[in-house]
This record gives sequence, C-alpha cells and structure tokens, in this order.
Amino acid sequence: MRLFRVLALVVLCASSPAVAQIVDFEISGSTASAQIELPGGIGADVSIVFEQVVGLTTASLGLSATLVDPADPALLSRLPDLSLVSVPAAFPVVVGIDPPATGPLSFTGVAQIELHTHNLNYTENSPLRLFAAPAGGAFEDITRWAGQGTYRVGGSKGGFSEFMIVADLRLLDDVVIDKYQRIQAVLDANDEVIPEALLDDLQSHLDSSWYWYRDGREREAVDELEAFDDLVKAYSGTDIPNVWRSSRDLDNVAGKLRAGASTLIYSLRLLSSVGS
Repeated sequence: MRLFRVLALVVLCASSPAVAQIVDFEISGSTASAQIELPGGIGADVSIVFEQVVGLTTASLGLSATLVDPADPALLSRLPDLSLVSVPAAFPVVVGIDPPATGPLSFTGVAQIELHTHNLNYTENSPLRLFAAPAGGAFEDITRWAGQGTYRVGGSKGGFSEFMIVADLRLLDDVVIDKYQRIQAVLDANDEVIPEALLDDLQSHLDSSWYWYRDGREREAVDELEAFDDLVKAYSGTDIPNVWRSSRDLDNVAGKLRAGASTLIYSLRLLSSVGS
C-alpha cells in the first residue's frame, strides 16, 4: 500500500471558485481514495474503484474538487430540468476526475465512483442523486446506489468527467425513460462496432426490458437488464471495446453500456418500491 498526502492550495479569490484541499490520498491496488476539504466545513470522502487498471497514481488520476455557486446560470444550464433539479446549498461541489492526456492511466470495464459527505443526510425517499457530465457538458443521473446516515452515493462510468450531488425532483418515470434512451443511443452509435448477431441480442434484451417496464412490471424489466449486462460482460474485450485510457483514443463501449444499465436498474427498483 502506498500512501500519498497531497496538500493543494485553497484559492480564495472573488473571481475564481474555491478549490479543495485533497488530503490522505491513498492508492491500494485498484482503488484510489481521498478526502476533500473546502471552506465552510464542506468536505467529502471520495473513492474510485476499478475492475482492472494500469498506471494508477495520484498524478495520473487528476482528482480535484471545487465549490460552485448553486445559482450560477452557466451551471444550472447544464442540468436536465431547472425547475426540478437543483444543487444543494449544503454541498455545492463539483468533483473532477480528469487524467492528464499524456499520463499512463488506463482501465477496462467500469470505474465505480463513490462520495460520502457529512454535509448531507440520507432520508427515506431522498431526492439526492449522483450526476456526471463531460467537462462543461450536460449533467445526467448515474446513481447506482445510495446509503443511509450521512449521505453516501455511488455510480459507475466507462470514462471520467465531472461529478456532482444534486436534488432531483423529476418523476421517476421521466428519469427511467431518459435512461432507456441513453442506453439506446450508445447501441445506435456503435452499431458498426458490435457484431450484428450480438447487437441483435442486446437490442432484444433492451426491448424486452422496455416492454416489461411499460407493462408496469419493473422486476421483470430489471431481469432483462441484468441479462443485458451479463451479455456485455461476456463479450467485453472481444466483440465489444472495453478499454479507456488517458489519451482518449479509445471508446469504452462496454463500460458505457454497463454503466447505463446499472443506473437504470437503480431507478427501476426505486419505482418498484414506490409502487409496492
């Protein structure tokens, strides 16, 4: 185990946001963890867990965190619905994972991103979710689990981006439909990369899941998505590209599909519990 302690300067300028101190940065095998500390007693534990990773160091990961203005029009324009999705004033933080393009980092499959903060509390039917966005791009829900007590949340990605905890008051059905559309978009964008027979099998599972969801049978919809995920994993690295690296010259299609399925499963299970 290697332990690194990184003390970044806190920038307190009127013209620029406050940047976190990142402390107790620890790398152990395929896991990176750190604490972020920001002015006003705002902070969080961050963990990134890889399935398989090469070149993981503090420098190659490119971890950062920044305080943001919850009312910043530029930030709000990146959220899916300004009337229903908001940045909690108690934790207005954007966590960035931006590996340097010339760095050695690469991974296969998905990376699990987890945040734990004492500034927020988990309650039953909490609207808090983990969102992610490409640098400067639109944020979307990637939540795959949330924990009780002080707020803990996790999601998965096939690459890296910016991450933020938000309060999402959209109807669960609207969220579910959006997530189905996102998975479909990945399949459509890669129809020339994935062998036709395999693509047809994946599409069949996704269509069946959609059918069961529309019929109000969320558990069956989840079963089809789990079969979809199993199929992606079975052909990852052979028929479905599954590698991300710092040079950004590869598209981790398998990671995107699996991450999309996992967050959709989370929302379908929430919907099932609300309706039960």
